[in-house]
Amino acid sequence: MGIADLIRKRRTIRRFKQKPIPLSVLLDLVDAARLAPSGANLQPLEFIVIDEPTQVQAVFAHTRWAAYLTQNRGRPAKGQEPVAFIVLLINRSIRPQGGEHDAGAAMQNIILSASELGIGSCWLGSLDRVALRDLLQITSHCEIDTAVALGYPDEQPVVEQMNDSIKYYLDADDVLHVPKRKLDDVWHHNHYTQKI
Repeated sequence: MGIADLIRKRRTIRRFKQKPIPLSVLLDLVDAARLAPSGANLQPLEFIVIDEPTQVQAVFAHTRWAAYLTQNRGRPAKGQEPVAFIVLLINRSIRPQGGEHDAGAAMQNIILSASELGIGSCWLGSLDRVALRDLLQITSHCEIDTAVALGYPDEQPVVEQMNDSIKYYLDADDVLHVPKRKLDDVWHHNHYTQKI
């Protein structure tokens, strides 16, 4: 599959099959992240791969999901939780300030690489960072940026054109719909033009 098709196909997944992801595959995802662009080539990012089931559940307890959906649907149900996490760190001894652009590029590489392999992902920024720092024994010079929940998808969200709301929603068949702004609403040619 070409990159353009992969980008169009990828959706955030919040329901996962309980099939383990091989550690070698998770390390391939980290390798893809490692190769992302880095400002001044400082490469301040580090990654914690979590795949041991008890540790996955412990990390899961410190995550928040899908603000637009009710909690009983926004958060993965029992038996549909992620089977792995990758926590992305910024090493502040390498880069005291910034690094968030590096983190975004690295996370996109993880997400797209996972999607190509049939692995679903949910990029999580709403984390209890204090609890995770303790749980994962993260040294003081590293800052938790974000995490990604991973697993084989147990749902098939669909993208649709945004009309009057950006809020994703469930239809009567429990299918998640994700509104996206139209291309014509977001691009400008040679200069900014006011869109109505």
